[in-house]
Amino acid sequence: MNKLIITIIGLLTYGIASAQYAYFPTRGTITYDKITYTRARMRDMQQQMSQNNTNRPGMGGRMFDIDNIEESSTEKYVLKFDENSTLMYIDPNVQANEISAKGQNKSTRGNVGVAGTGQTRSVGINRGANNRGAGGRPNNSSKIIYQNTKNQTAEVQVEIDDKYIITDTLNQITWRFSDEYRNIAGYECRRVNGATQDSLYLIAFYTDEIPLAAGPALASGLPGMILGLVIPEMHIQYWATKVDFTNQLIKNDWKDKKAKVVPLDDFVTSFGRFFQRGRDSNSSKRQVQEQLIY
Repeated sequence: MNKLIITIIGLLTYGIASAQYAYFPTRGTITYDKITYTRARMRDMQQQMSQNNTNRPGMGGRMFDIDNIEESSTEKYVLKFDENSTLMYIDPNVQANEISAKGQNKSTRGNVGVAGTGQTRSVGINRGANNRGAGGRPNNSSKIIYQNTKNQTAEVQVEIDDKYIITDTLNQITWRFSDEYRNIAGYECRRVNGATQDSLYLIAFYTDEIPLAAGPALASGLPGMILGLVIPEMHIQYWATKVDFTNQLIKNDWKDKKAKVVPLDDFVTSFGRFFQRGRDSNSSKRQVQEQLIY
């Protein structure tokens, strides 16, 4: 009897000790699905352009049929994190699979690899000239997003004919906590509602089991990692599908040595006009941030 009591006490003591020393990972890799509701996004854009072109002679133009657009498209993103920073880019494994599939179907006519297939439309990270955006447009396939939560800075490497590394401070977001929870990628996540300084509404789901105040698309400022992010105005959502833990720190070798480093305000002055899509009501800076980051 005494042995049984001692055994039970031992098991209880071990359980308490294990709870006290629970493992909270500080380095790892998270895979996200980025879902863009293309049809709704294009419908909003078309309405905005129509409103802005009202009473402008010669600016009407013929609108395309939105019903022929796929309802949504999905891209796979990878986010690496350590104690102080994150690095996010399109999943190169998905890119390789898509390139192979396109090679096998290159003689097929029709909508191959378009929105709604669940495949990305990118062709790699830093692959060179074939990835360059045409006509001053950014090429998302070579976009890399870095954030440092310790010094509150962000860097975004993009390609618009040439490569640029855009530097800025992390966007300040005002968060309001709710009592709603959702399980994402095996983690219990709490919902919070947020707003940026320029009034962009966000919904985030974070877990304090990954103790880094970060998330996809430079979202930050919560007591844990954001595994779900919704931007209703832009019809964009990020949902984590897998979390792996490593011992690796994020290195600076992701930067292209030939890329031009430029502050965000200077980049907006030089390229802001390329990001205007009939949305005169928003500032150029916000338009650049939305299209480059989210």
